[in-house]
Formats: sequence, C-alpha cells, structure tokens
Amino acid sequence: MYLKFTTSYAISIYLLFSLHIAEAVEPLSTAELASHCSHYQKDPKGVDATFCIRYIQGFIDGAIATDEKVAQNAISKSKNKETFSERIMRTRKAGQKHIDPTYLAEFCLGTPVPLKAIVEKIILNFNKRKHNSKEVPARDAVYYILRNEYPCKKLIPNE
Repeated sequence: MYLKFTTSYAISIYLLFSLHIAEAVEPLSTAELASHCSHYQKDPKGVDATFCIRYIQGFIDGAIATDEKVAQNAISKSKNKETFSERIMRTRKAGQKHIDPTYLAEFCLGTPVPLKAIVEKIILNFNKRKHNSKEVPARDAVYYILRNEYPCKKLIPNE
C-alpha cells in the first residue's frame, strides 16, 4: 500500500514538473522571426539570416514528416477495412498521380522548389505587413503564407 502511494505521488510530481517545463518553451513570435529574416538581403550568410532560413526549412521538414506519418496511418487503417478487389484497384492503378508530401498540410511545393525561393517569398510577405504581431506565433504565419503562396490542386480520382 505504501509503495503504491509513493509511486503515484512520484508520478504526480514528475507530471507537474513536465507540464511546467513544457510551458517554459515560448513559441517564436512572428515579429521575432520577421526581425531575423529582415537581415537576409544585407547578409544572407549571417547569423540572423541563417536562423530565418533554418526555421523555415525546419517548418517544411516537419510538415513533410508529419504528413507522411498521417498518410501512412490512414493507409494502414484503410487496408484493414478494404476488400481484396479494392486492394487490387488501389495498388495496380496505372498512371496514379503523385501526391505532394505536404498535401495534408494544405500547401504543395510541387516540383522541387529551391529553399531560397521559398524563404524570399516568406520574407516578401513579412515585408508587406505593417505590423508583424508579437502575439501570433511564427509557425502560424509561416503556415498561412505557405498555404497562400503554394496552394494544392484538388485531387481528382483516377477513373
């Protein structure tokens, strides 16, 4: 009984500290990212510009990794429910279109787009805004810009 109480008490303390640590990581604001990115034109290899580039690259890499996992999970769940004939149709369709790895995130880069072009488009969007908010997380702004600048074409099922 004492061991169960001690174990549950220790777990509770651990969870409380874990929550405190998670809250301690403040998201990067749009204003902060825009500030780093503002140095890109003058010094594209400088520390601030590199921070800007790597943030955007990490965002895109994260979206790709997440979308791939979500798609794999959806496919594995649907495989359990499909009939043999449905599986044949799914795996043997000729001319099946390629789906962009960020399709589920609602932005599609299509054919390989140079990272430089994406970064410059995001910076241009930051420069168009009069006030880059401190309240809006940078991830939300980057996501919004990518969705607007690189929209996905609707998928039309093969017939």
